[in-house]
Amino acid sequence: MKGEFGIVFLLLSSAAFGRYEVLTRMQLVQCLYTSKKMRWCTVSEPEQRKCADLAKALVASLPPAVVTAFARLSCVRAYSTTDCINKIRGNKADLVTLDAGEVYSAVKQFGLTAVAKEIYSDGGCILAVAVVRNSSPLDIRSLKGSRSCHSGSRWTAGWNLPVGHLLSRNYLPWEEEQPLSQAVSAFFSASCVPGAAAMALSLCSQCQGQRSYVPQKNFHCETSHSEPFYHNHGALRCLQSGAGDVAFVDHTALDSIAASENKEYKLLCTDGTWAPLSHFRKCNLGRGPGGGVVTRMNHRKIARKFLIAAQMAFGWHGRERQRFQLFNSSVYGVSDLLFSDVTDKLSVLHDDVDISRLLGLDYVSLLKGLRHEGSSLEDSVVRWCCISHAEQKKCEQWALSIKSDPLVCVRASSMRDCIEKLKRDEVDAVSLDATHSFIAGKCGLVPVVTEYYGMRCEFTDGENGHFETKVHLPSVYGVAVVRRTSRNIYLGNMGGRRSCHGHMYSPAGWVLPVKQTLSTEHNNSATCEPNKVYSEVFWKGCLPGAQGSLCKVCIGGTEEAATKRCSDNHNERYYGNLGALRCLVGDPSGKSFGDVAFMEHHNLESNVEYLNSSGWANGWLARDFELLCGDGRRAPLTEWKSCNLGAVPPNTVMTRPVLTARIYDFLMKSQETIAAGLDSEFKLFESQHYGESDLLFKDATQCLVHTSHLDYHTILGEEFYSEAESIFNCTHSDILKFCNQDVCSIF
Repeated sequence: MKGEFGIVFLLLSSAAFGRYEVLTRMQLVQCLYTSKKMRWCTVSEPEQRKCADLAKALVASLPPAVVTAFARLSCVRAYSTTDCINKIRGNKADLVTLDAGEVYSAVKQFGLTAVAKEIYSDGGCILAVAVVRNSSPLDIRSLKGSRSCHSGSRWTAGWNLPVGHLLSRNYLPWEEEQPLSQAVSAFFSASCVPGAAAMALSLCSQCQGQRSYVPQKNFHCETSHSEPFYHNHGALRCLQSGAGDVAFVDHTALDSIAASENKEYKLLCTDGTWAPLSHFRKCNLGRGPGGGVVTRMNHRKIARKFLIAAQMAFGWHGRERQRFQLFNSSVYGVSDLLFSDVTDKLSVLHDDVDISRLLGLDYVSLLKGLRHEGSSLEDSVVRWCCISHAEQKKCEQWALSIKSDPLVCVRASSMRDCIEKLKRDEVDAVSLDATHSFIAGKCGLVPVVTEYYGMRCEFTDGENGHFETKVHLPSVYGVAVVRRTSRNIYLGNMGGRRSCHGHMYSPAGWVLPVKQTLSTEHNNSATCEPNKVYSEVFWKGCLPGAQGSLCKVCIGGTEEAATKRCSDNHNERYYGNLGALRCLVGDPSGKSFGDVAFMEHHNLESNVEYLNSSGWANGWLARDFELLCGDGRRAPLTEWKSCNLGAVPPNTVMTRPVLTARIYDFLMKSQETIAAGLDSEFKLFESQHYGESDLLFKDATQCLVHTSHLDYHTILGEEFYSEAESIFNCTHSDILKFCNQDVCSIF
């Protein structure tokens, strides 16, 4: 009776362990009577023993009425985790716990499904760390030619995150047609990567497992505890034994290093420095999901119920934990048997949890970038994000004008939509303004190149073959422009006026103006929620991407670019710098105009000339406009250096980390091809031919300069970064909310 009521109590108390299915006693009995034999796949003799002990503990803990059903748990011996996947596919086993990288392969390539996720004391993720001996001169930038120890092939901390980092910084060369395993094999002089035997021999050269021509007896370089250097503790053992110079493991393994030996090792940090083992939260190579349990699709319901019952009985809070401990392997002399020993609990998953939500968009994109699903057509093209009909036309002309990887132009509705598409692996790159670069950086995207607005592009060979600018990255400036005839308008008396802003989140049209005293009623210290400030100060305006009164001056698009008013792209004719100028002078009929336009200074005079020559607004000259200065005076357009709203950092091309080298190579080839074709009609940094300005890149761009060695914070500069951060701390943003979904804490 004690066992019977203990199990029922635990099942009814499942809320304490996460979002599990709550089973009544009757449902459990019915489930067990109708269940098939539950077969757990094990990869070593110690794991087989622990599994057998679990089966015995279940028999001893269950009510007598159902003991026969649960006694049918059996343990199926395999020689590797790959063998387990094959056995589950072939209905010779039912369950196994895998690293997240293997979970992805099991689901995407072999049709299995994940039914549970390991949760650790600080969430559902692990940090990848690189460990070296304290006496080692190696840093993260000088690993070429060293000997490496990895917890497992295609494992999150042992392979995916560290290899992804080395690729993103261009430390690890990877030719397009070359298998990744071959590139890694050429990078390290020798390695032990359990599970890599079929990929490259040198990746197994340091492994110590028993060799045999009989698969069931061969443990050399296999993902099995019979390989001494397998798993996190095995990789550390590889380093400690002197077989390797660096070990790639997850942070949970660091606790296994005895306190007396702690000072003998250190971590490699991404900035080229070192740190003590205890600093793993700041000194790591990235964060990724932890392990998960997989089964066949038709077995998932009973597998969930089995895992719930096992955890409720033998988890850390289980009533029968004195009899058996599910998350402790110490008595077997080997760590991490059946589950990771650092597991706090299992989160049992529902049917609607797809692989991207389970593992996270960033991690899934990384795995695709590392070609975990094999090569595809997407690997040979660059997908550029376009936000309007005009951008699409220019992008397609770009694709016809270059000799490099094929360029595919993908349409999005806004720069925010481009960021989401980058996260979802639907596009590969886009040039973003400073505010959107800030958002993209917060979303885990990284810089590749930055637009350069100086007089001359100067380069020098940088470290590791990178090219770096000799000079700083010039900014453009935000300005407030009015018609010269509007004599009674200046900064400070904007109340009740009509405003024109480039677009939602634009640095010059959205971020900078709110810092000014726009009217006597507007306190310039209230910089939060710019849309609220603008809607309170101005009678109405055009801020593409906004709503309400801030859209009433907008006019939408026509013909092929027809769209609703206030869309956040060039299809809205009042979008961007040229659009804000159009808004200031009004549409061709002379109606629908604003009193002040907030825009960037670059190309301002040439845009005035273009409006005249294009027939949009005949007769307007640069002298018909003036700038509003912060001190209350007005000035000609030429005096933007002394009369402006502040500096705007340059636009930056952003991508996912694993693609930086490839996108950089594509852009440099593209830039060289177009520059060499002097007779070509296509100009990468000119847009008026397409009836707009600043399409794909700013028209003020002289060239693109390498900045993937810098983080987005450095490119934006402290002043603009702090301003953007203070605004978004109190301004709701759907794209930031989307990006901030944390797979490490949602389960």
